[in-house]
Amino acid sequence: FTYPIDLTEQDEGGYLVTFPDFPEAITQGESKEDAINEAIDCLEEAVANRIEMKLDIPVGSKPSSRQIIVALPITMAAKTALYL
Repeated sequence: FTYPIDLTEQDEGGYLVTFPDFPEAITQGESKEDAINEAIDCLEEAVANRIEMKLDIPVGSKPSSRQIIVALPITMAAKTALYL
């Protein structure tokens, strides 16, 4: 349960995080490290919401060289595996 993210540096500071596999999941962070940590939380919430709504959970797409990979926390990964 790993997914690529796009980090976009913002003119006003910080980084915007988007997920190619979860268009509804958008977050931000003040630094790259903060943005990645926020991305993990956002991913967990997006997957939990899809489970709650009984929607599909996508397979992580192949990352491009400019993307970073984030993984679901182990507990949520286990719940997602059971859901699938």
